[in-house]
Amino acid sequence: MAVQTSIPVLAEDRPEYAAKRDELRAAGIRYVLAAYTDVHGVGKAKAVPIDHFTSMMRGSELFTGAALDGLGQEPSDDELSVRPDLERVLELPWRPGVAWAPGSLYYHNEPWPMCSRVVLQRAVDHAAQLGFTFNLGIETEFYLVRRENGSVVPANQRDVLAKAAYDIVDLLDNLPFLDEMIGYMNVLGWDVHSFDHEDSNSQFEFDFSYTDVMSMADRQTLWRMMMKETARKHGFDVTFMPKPYANRTGTGAHFNMSLADTSGENAFADPDDPREASVSTLAYQFIAGVLRHAPALTAIACPTVNSYKRLVKTGSMTGFTWAPIFRSYGRNNRTHMLRIPLTSPRVESRAVDATCNTYLSAAAYLQAGLEGIEQELDPGDPLPQNMYLLNDDKLRELGVGTLPRTLLEAVEAFESDPLMAQVFGDDLHRSYVELKSDEWWDYHNEISPWEIDRYLTFF
Repeated sequence: MAVQTSIPVLAEDRPEYAAKRDELRAAGIRYVLAAYTDVHGVGKAKAVPIDHFTSMMRGSELFTGAALDGLGQEPSDDELSVRPDLERVLELPWRPGVAWAPGSLYYHNEPWPMCSRVVLQRAVDHAAQLGFTFNLGIETEFYLVRRENGSVVPANQRDVLAKAAYDIVDLLDNLPFLDEMIGYMNVLGWDVHSFDHEDSNSQFEFDFSYTDVMSMADRQTLWRMMMKETARKHGFDVTFMPKPYANRTGTGAHFNMSLADTSGENAFADPDDPREASVSTLAYQFIAGVLRHAPALTAIACPTVNSYKRLVKTGSMTGFTWAPIFRSYGRNNRTHMLRIPLTSPRVESRAVDATCNTYLSAAAYLQAGLEGIEQELDPGDPLPQNMYLLNDDKLRELGVGTLPRTLLEAVEAFESDPLMAQVFGDDLHRSYVELKSDEWWDYHNEISPWEIDRYLTFF
């Protein structure tokens, strides 16, 4: 995609860069991470001594795009530079002396279109043109694990209840790690509302305040990094795999979405809603847009082979998997892809997991919802049924389809969806299809223990 010309030109120096450098130095910062997020949602960075902060802010730190997936560069191309967002530079509370400076990738003073943050910024700008701010909250679920004799086991060997949801003893038994994490999150101003023991052993969730979508995408990226380092300090690992155990509940990262108008009011709120969900026509249009593009969205929000082992009807110690399977919505009903919670006027997507790139997933959800608003789509009435109990005939009668059942099926839907090409841009859209198709076939071409056990001497 890129054409080799010259080394990227630095942005102009600004007095606020020096002021921020002096502020950070006075606070004891010695190194700053000039950071961006790759197509997988994993943070990448160069570490810069504080004395070189101003040149870093101008884009001095160069990255070879050909070394990473999804950036569309060849080894013969000029490097990309990262331009950190000055307002988002912060000290890592678990790493005193180190600051994190998230930014966007540039090429020759122009935003690089295959950068995840650039994709989200386009969606944010589209919403702003329509008079909206997209607010997002994420329910952060995770497992704490150890490796023993080649197997993955729950981190806490005493956490063995068959139905562990909301268990107090096992929650308190893991409090040293949880308390340390909550302290860091609150130092960063995230305002943790609650935390709990989830459905399975050594599975937990944090709930903290929503914010504008770019800030939340930054938070989720930083949160995953902070979780990994803190867990290792306690002698175990954290995994965001949606389904680390076949017989236990999966892990999601539900998106809780709303639009604010220019006055900051929640544009999804309507206490006089005739459908009795307390949301506005605008919210229903947003829902309709998301449902229209649900198969393609799943390829981004559930982006791994393992993701689709969560999106099943069975496979949990407690019976239901609590995972969405159907392309449908309801009021306070957890058997749908989309739910309208009782507590506040918002739309929750349950078809998201923590392996996703939050920038790309949020951009795609936002653009799908905005299409629904611009085209004044209607999703029909919310469905009250327990969707897990309906047979195929009843689902057809209701006009309800299923979400993709494999990564390949989702990627094929993503490839054929014109809106996704617009959201990602042609180059990133094509690259993502190739990357995820290769991931599927790499998995499919492996011979699993299940196959050996089933077929080796069966015939």
